[in-house]
Amino acid sequence: ARNTLGSIASKIIHIGSTGSGQATKAVNQIMAAGINQAVTEALAFGQAMGLPMDKVIDVISTGAAGCWFLEHRGKTMLAGNYEPGFKLALHYKDLLICQSMTNSISDNDLPIIEMTLLHYRRLIDEGFGDEDISTLFRLKQEKLS
Repeated sequence: ARNTLGSIASKIIHIGSTGSGQATKAVNQIMAAGINQAVTEALAFGQAMGLPMDKVIDVISTGAAGCWFLEHRGKTMLAGNYEPGFKLALHYKDLLICQSMTNSISDNDLPIIEMTLLHYRRLIDEGFGDEDISTLFRLKQEKLS
């Protein structure tokens, strides 16, 4: 299978027994949700503070809080461009799977999953499910305006 997978993946790593790959994807999806929450909230805060946000992104992107999402989605969301890289509705579906996986091992909820599902559900209900996950910025702006 490695040769076939090599045609669609740049890095192939065996994680473990059956289900380990799905659990690893869940780790990624939870991290992506947390990063989305942090970046969109921080940028909405900076915007509400009247900062020159293009400059803020340039500065922050090179520091400890810099990340792919900020670098590649920061300026587009400030411009109101939510062309999908990863559709919000798909991330919502993945987080529902993460929630189900969490429920299978614990009676406790994970706050990032729960908060992001609530926010995404609202955005889907408002018609933004086919936009990029960075459309979460809309809700953060609304809270600070």
